[in-house]
Amino acid sequence: MDDKTVLDALAELRAHTRQRTEALCQQVNAITDASQFTTHDDEHDPEGATVGFERAQAQSLLAAARRDLAAIDHAERRVRAGSYLTCERCGGPIAEQRIVALPTVSTCIDCASRPRR
Repeated sequence: MDDKTVLDALAELRAHTRQRTEALCQQVNAITDASQFTTHDDEHDPEGATVGFERAQAQSLLAAARRDLAAIDHAERRVRAGSYLTCERCGGPIAEQRIVALPTVSTCIDCASRPRR
């Protein structure tokens, strides 16, 4: 697995994650805008979820997407530093299959299986 292949894969992952982030920003804004001038009691609406719940859910998904972008940034820095295939906890190798499955992972499977102290 060469650096260019990894960086290309991370760039593709970044593009998808940015699209997801933008869509979630729009969703949060739409929920906020739609509820700004309403006076109905959505807490007791038998028809569905509350506006507060929908907004919190969208904000949570947006926060996760932003964390994913930060993880992609971190992975790109690791590629450029030459430490992408090295576990950040034990210094051992990270299996290529693990990297393929989870491109932003920074620990080997053994370290990921152990609880953090």
